[in-house]
Amino acid sequence: LSEMALHFIDRYELVCLKLSSKWELRRLCQATGATALVRLGAPTPDEMGTCDRMEQTTVGGRTLTIFQNPSSTKLATLLLRASTNSVLQDLERAVDDGVHAMEVATKDGRCLAGAGATEFALSQHISRYADTCPGLDQYAIRAFCTALKIVPRTLAETAGMDAVKTLADMSASTAPNVGIDLESGTIGTTQVLDLYKTKLCAFQLAVDAALTVLRVDQIIMSKQSGAGPKQ
Repeated sequence: LSEMALHFIDRYELVCLKLSSKWELRRLCQATGATALVRLGAPTPDEMGTCDRMEQTTVGGRTLTIFQNPSSTKLATLLLRASTNSVLQDLERAVDDGVHAMEVATKDGRCLAGAGATEFALSQHISRYADTCPGLDQYAIRAFCTALKIVPRTLAETAGMDAVKTLADMSASTAPNVGIDLESGTIGTTQVLDLYKTKLCAFQLAVDAALTVLRVDQIIMSKQSGAGPKQ
Protein backbone atom coordinates (compact mmCIF):
# COMPACT_ATOMS: atom_id res chain seq x y z
CA LEU A 1 0.00 0.00 0.00
CA SER A 2 1.14 3.53 -0.68
CA GLU A 3 1.86 5.99 2.09
CA MET A 4 -1.16 8.09 1.06
CA ALA A 5 -3.48 5.10 1.42
CA LEU A 6 -2.01 4.23 4.81
CA HIS A 7 -2.46 7.86 5.88
CA PHE A 8 -6.20 7.88 5.15
CA ILE A 9 -6.66 4.40 6.64
CA ASP A 10 -5.09 5.60 9.87
CA ARG A 11 -6.91 8.93 9.78
CA TYR A 12 -10.38 7.41 9.47
CA GLU A 13 -9.58 4.38 11.68
CA LEU A 14 -10.12 1.83 8.92
CA VAL A 15 -8.96 -1.77 8.74
CA CYS A 16 -7.00 -3.05 5.77
CA LEU A 17 -6.41 -6.77 5.19
CA LYS A 18 -4.24 -8.42 2.56
CA LEU A 19 -5.70 -11.70 1.30
CA SER A 20 -3.44 -14.15 -0.49
CA SER A 21 -6.07 -16.14 -2.40
CA LYS A 22 -9.46 -15.78 -4.06
CA TRP A 23 -10.79 -18.55 -1.83
CA GLU A 24 -10.10 -16.47 1.30
CA LEU A 25 -11.69 -13.43 -0.35
CA ARG A 26 -14.86 -15.33 -1.22
CA ARG A 27 -15.02 -16.81 2.28
CA LEU A 28 -14.64 -13.38 3.89
CA CYS A 29 -17.39 -11.96 1.65
CA GLN A 30 -19.64 -14.89 2.56
CA ALA A 31 -19.00 -14.38 6.28
CA THR A 32 -19.71 -10.63 6.24
CA GLY A 33 -22.32 -10.50 3.47
CA ALA A 34 -20.14 -8.21 1.36
CA THR A 35 -19.56 -8.23 -2.40
CA ALA A 36 -16.08 -8.40 -3.92
CA LEU A 37 -15.55 -5.39 -6.20
CA VAL A 38 -13.36 -5.27 -9.30
CA ARG A 39 -13.73 -1.54 -9.83
CA LEU A 40 -12.20 1.46 -8.12
CA GLY A 41 -14.82 3.55 -6.39
CA ALA A 42 -17.09 3.78 -3.41
CA PRO A 43 -19.23 0.69 -2.76
CA THR A 44 -23.01 0.90 -2.66
CA PRO A 45 -24.91 0.08 0.54
CA ASP A 46 -25.96 -3.27 -0.95
CA GLU A 47 -22.33 -4.21 -1.64
CA MET A 48 -21.12 -3.44 1.89
CA GLY A 49 -21.10 -6.16 4.52
CA THR A 50 -21.49 -6.11 8.28
CA CYS A 51 -19.52 -7.59 11.17
CA ASP A 52 -20.37 -7.62 14.85
CA ARG A 53 -16.79 -7.89 16.06
CA MET A 54 -13.29 -8.24 14.64
CA GLU A 55 -10.16 -9.03 16.61
CA GLN A 56 -6.64 -10.34 16.19
CA THR A 57 -5.27 -13.21 18.23
CA THR A 58 -2.18 -15.39 18.20
CA VAL A 59 -2.52 -19.18 18.00
CA GLY A 60 0.53 -21.37 17.74
CA GLY A 61 2.80 -18.44 16.89
CA ARG A 62 0.58 -17.26 14.02
CA THR A 63 -1.51 -14.10 14.02
CA LEU A 64 -5.14 -14.70 13.09
CA THR A 65 -7.84 -12.19 12.26
CA ILE A 66 -11.21 -13.35 13.56
CA PHE A 67 -14.54 -12.04 12.30
CA GLN A 68 -17.50 -12.69 14.56
CA ASN A 69 -20.84 -12.20 12.88
CA PRO A 70 -23.30 -14.69 14.39
CA SER A 71 -26.35 -12.50 13.78
CA SER A 72 -26.28 -12.53 9.97
CA THR A 73 -24.28 -15.56 8.80
CA LYS A 74 -24.20 -19.33 9.27
CA LEU A 75 -20.57 -19.64 8.24
CA ALA A 76 -18.11 -20.98 10.83
CA THR A 77 -14.43 -21.90 10.90
CA LEU A 78 -12.97 -24.83 12.83
CA LEU A 79 -9.39 -24.51 14.03
CA LEU A 80 -7.59 -27.85 14.30
CA ARG A 81 -4.22 -28.34 15.99
CA ALA A 82 -2.14 -31.48 16.38
CA SER A 83 1.39 -32.57 17.18
CA THR A 84 2.11 -34.10 13.75
CA ASN A 85 0.82 -33.66 10.21
CA SER A 86 -0.54 -37.20 10.08
CA VAL A 87 -2.68 -36.65 13.18
CA LEU A 88 -3.85 -33.31 11.78
CA GLN A 89 -4.86 -34.96 8.51
CA ASP A 90 -6.81 -37.62 10.42
CA LEU A 91 -8.63 -34.89 12.36
CA GLU A 92 -9.40 -33.04 9.14
CA ARG A 93 -10.84 -36.18 7.55
CA ALA A 94 -12.92 -36.89 10.67
CA VAL A 95 -14.38 -33.37 10.68
CA ASP A 96 -15.02 -33.56 6.93
CA ASP A 97 -16.84 -36.90 7.32
CA GLY A 98 -18.93 -35.52 10.19
CA VAL A 99 -19.92 -32.39 8.29
CA HIS A 100 -20.90 -34.39 5.21
CA ALA A 101 -22.84 -36.85 7.36
CA MET A 102 -24.85 -33.99 8.84
CA GLU A 103 -25.42 -32.59 5.36
CA VAL A 104 -26.76 -35.93 4.13
CA ALA A 105 -28.88 -36.36 7.28
CA THR A 106 -30.58 -33.01 6.72
CA LYS A 107 -31.50 -34.03 3.16
CA ASP A 108 -32.58 -37.61 3.95
CA GLY A 109 -32.98 -38.51 7.61
CA ARG A 110 -33.73 -42.21 7.09
CA CYS A 111 -31.35 -44.54 8.93
CA LEU A 112 -30.52 -48.23 8.99
CA ALA A 113 -29.01 -50.46 11.64
CA GLY A 114 -25.23 -50.25 11.69
CA ALA A 115 -22.46 -52.39 13.20
CA GLY A 116 -22.77 -54.85 10.32
CA ALA A 117 -26.43 -55.62 11.08
CA THR A 118 -27.83 -54.43 7.75
CA GLU A 119 -25.27 -56.26 5.63
CA PHE A 120 -25.68 -59.50 7.60
CA ALA A 121 -29.48 -59.35 7.41
CA LEU A 122 -29.30 -58.77 3.65
CA SER A 123 -26.95 -61.72 3.23
CA GLN A 124 -29.38 -63.95 5.14
CA HIS A 125 -32.36 -62.91 3.00
CA ILE A 126 -30.43 -63.27 -0.25
CA SER A 127 -29.11 -66.66 0.86
CA ARG A 128 -32.67 -67.91 1.33
CA TYR A 129 -33.53 -66.51 -2.09
CA ALA A 130 -30.56 -68.39 -3.58
CA ASP A 131 -32.08 -71.68 -2.36
CA THR A 132 -35.02 -71.11 -4.71
CA CYS A 133 -32.85 -70.39 -7.78
CA PRO A 134 -31.67 -73.44 -9.73
CA GLY A 135 -28.75 -73.55 -12.11
CA LEU A 136 -25.59 -71.47 -12.27
CA ASP A 137 -27.34 -68.29 -11.09
CA GLN A 138 -27.31 -69.71 -7.57
CA TYR A 139 -23.51 -69.52 -7.43
CA ALA A 140 -23.51 -65.83 -8.33
CA ILE A 141 -26.20 -65.06 -5.74
CA ARG A 142 -24.30 -66.90 -3.00
CA ALA A 143 -21.12 -65.06 -3.96
CA PHE A 144 -23.03 -61.81 -3.39
CA CYS A 145 -24.02 -63.09 0.07
CA THR A 146 -20.39 -63.84 0.86
CA ALA A 147 -19.39 -60.33 -0.20
CA LEU A 148 -22.00 -58.80 2.13
CA LYS A 149 -20.58 -60.73 5.10
CA ILE A 150 -17.22 -59.02 4.60
CA VAL A 151 -18.48 -56.01 6.61
CA PRO A 152 -19.34 -57.86 9.87
CA ARG A 153 -16.30 -60.11 9.40
CA THR A 154 -14.00 -57.07 9.15
CA LEU A 155 -15.61 -55.47 12.20
CA ALA A 156 -15.09 -58.67 14.20
CA GLU A 157 -11.44 -58.95 13.16
CA THR A 158 -10.86 -55.28 14.00
CA ALA A 159 -12.28 -55.80 17.49
CA GLY A 160 -10.00 -58.82 18.04
CA MET A 161 -12.89 -61.27 17.95
CA ASP A 162 -13.08 -64.67 16.29
CA ALA A 163 -14.69 -63.79 12.95
CA VAL A 164 -15.97 -67.32 12.20
CA LYS A 165 -17.52 -67.74 15.66
CA THR A 166 -19.00 -64.23 15.53
CA LEU A 167 -20.73 -64.86 12.19
CA ALA A 168 -22.02 -68.19 13.48
CA ASP A 169 -23.43 -66.55 16.61
CA MET A 170 -25.09 -63.86 14.48
CA SER A 171 -26.69 -66.57 12.32
CA ALA A 172 -28.02 -68.37 15.40
CA SER A 173 -29.29 -65.19 17.08
CA THR A 174 -33.01 -64.41 16.93
CA ALA A 175 -32.66 -60.80 18.10
CA PRO A 176 -33.67 -58.07 15.66
CA ASN A 177 -30.95 -55.89 14.09
CA VAL A 178 -28.20 -58.07 15.49
CA GLY A 179 -24.83 -56.36 15.20
CA ILE A 180 -21.35 -56.34 16.71
CA ASP A 181 -20.51 -54.32 19.82
CA LEU A 182 -16.85 -53.39 19.38
CA GLU A 183 -16.45 -52.14 22.95
CA SER A 184 -17.72 -55.22 24.75
CA GLY A 185 -16.84 -57.75 22.05
CA THR A 186 -20.34 -59.22 21.99
CA ILE A 187 -23.25 -59.39 19.57
CA GLY A 188 -26.82 -58.29 20.06
CA THR A 189 -29.39 -55.71 19.06
CA THR A 190 -27.31 -52.74 17.99
CA GLN A 191 -28.04 -49.13 18.77
CA VAL A 192 -25.67 -47.88 16.06
CA LEU A 193 -27.36 -46.23 13.10
CA ASP A 194 -26.03 -45.60 9.60
CA LEU A 195 -27.49 -43.20 7.06
CA TYR A 196 -29.68 -44.85 4.45
CA LYS A 197 -28.26 -42.65 1.69
CA THR A 198 -24.70 -43.68 2.58
CA LYS A 199 -25.59 -47.38 2.47
CA LEU A 200 -27.41 -46.97 -0.84
CA CYS A 201 -24.49 -45.17 -2.50
CA ALA A 202 -22.05 -47.78 -1.18
CA PHE A 203 -24.11 -50.66 -2.60
CA GLN A 204 -24.57 -48.92 -5.94
CA LEU A 205 -20.84 -48.23 -6.24
CA ALA A 206 -19.90 -51.80 -5.31
CA VAL A 207 -22.40 -53.36 -7.74
CA ASP A 208 -21.36 -51.05 -10.58
CA ALA A 209 -17.68 -51.90 -9.98
CA ALA A 210 -18.42 -55.64 -10.02
CA LEU A 211 -20.48 -55.34 -13.21
CA THR A 212 -17.70 -53.36 -14.89
CA VAL A 213 -15.15 -56.05 -14.06
CA LEU A 214 -17.49 -58.77 -15.35
CA ARG A 215 -18.07 -56.90 -18.60
CA VAL A 216 -14.35 -56.46 -19.19
CA ASP A 217 -13.72 -60.12 -18.35
CA GLN A 218 -16.46 -61.15 -20.78
CA ILE A 219 -14.99 -59.03 -23.56
CA ILE A 220 -11.54 -60.52 -23.03
CA MET A 221 -12.89 -64.07 -23.04
CA SER A 222 -15.08 -63.47 -26.08
CA LYS A 223 -12.18 -62.26 -28.22
CA GLN A 224 -10.83 -64.90 -30.56
CA SER A 225 -7.32 -65.93 -29.58
CA GLY A 226 -4.50 -65.89 -32.11
CA ALA A 227 -4.37 -64.30 -35.54
CA GLY A 228 -6.59 -66.89 -37.18
CA PRO A 229 -5.79 -69.92 -39.34
CA LYS A 230 -2.68 -69.71 -41.46
CA GLN A 231 -3.17 -69.67 -45.22
